[in-house]
Amino acid sequence: MADQEQKALQLIAEAEKKLKSAKGVFSSFFGGGGSKQEEACDLYVRAANAFKMAKKWPQAGKAFEEAAQLQLAMGSKHEGATHYVDAGNCYRKADPNAAVSAIHKAIEIYTDMGRFNIAAKHHITVAEIYENELADMEKAVQNYEQAADYYKGEESNRQVKNHLVHLLSANKCLQKVAQFSATLEKYEKAIEIYEQIATSCMDNSLLKYSAKDHFFRSSICHLCMDPINASVAVKKYEEMFPAFGDSRECKLIKKLLESIEAENVDQFTEVLQEYDSISRLDPVLTTLLLRVKKQLNSEPDLC
Repeated sequence: MADQEQKALQLIAEAEKKLKSAKGVFSSFFGGGGSKQEEACDLYVRAANAFKMAKKWPQAGKAFEEAAQLQLAMGSKHEGATHYVDAGNCYRKADPNAAVSAIHKAIEIYTDMGRFNIAAKHHITVAEIYENELADMEKAVQNYEQAADYYKGEESNRQVKNHLVHLLSANKCLQKVAQFSATLEKYEKAIEIYEQIATSCMDNSLLKYSAKDHFFRSSICHLCMDPINASVAVKKYEEMFPAFGDSRECKLIKKLLESIEAENVDQFTEVLQEYDSISRLDPVLTTLLLRVKKQLNSEPDLC
């Protein structure tokens, strides 16, 4: 490890020497500056990889950033963006905020180049950093939303096969936004997104079956707000998508509505347990349904 770190430091010293010589009058006169920059860039990348071997992540990230700046100075935008992403991946292991900063620099380059599909992918990475490392749900949502917008923007310019890929990618990002919104009790926003996703799935023969899941999630968000509105929403979803009415998910919602109308907490619990024994509810839906249950009964811990 120490040997790799020492190797990296030597490579950086050599790169800095190359850059100094590139700025010299003699070198500039004979046009040798560009080749010196290329050589220095290669040395920074080698240094970054040596730092990675030594698990010196901040130093590796810094070396990749130096390489990125040199590539941009030489007019190589794609290579520059690639090195900023490399820097972000290194920083992520030690300094998530620095990782976000580096990846955003790459995103700016990709959007300037019109590479929105790649920019969307890196917005997802930033969103995951905010979600998992920095616990900033608002900024995570912002980046998931931006990624979804870029994917949707790419749909109209692609052939049918790629259209489906971009639609799936956009919907996956929007699902994250809806989940966070529901968790933060922004139910109206979650409902709007789930309905939007469900409608887009209904219009695609390959995704049609998944629409019922999104209507199901939207129905649960309605339950968190108002059982009467939830009942109206379920009827609307059945009319929009008859297959939803025949699903176990729809039947569960209707049984839960019956329990709520009867103010029967035990029945509510039994209905959930019966459903969960066959189809496990994910943590987000479990959290939302527990909120509904607490509204039904003043005791907070009945499960």
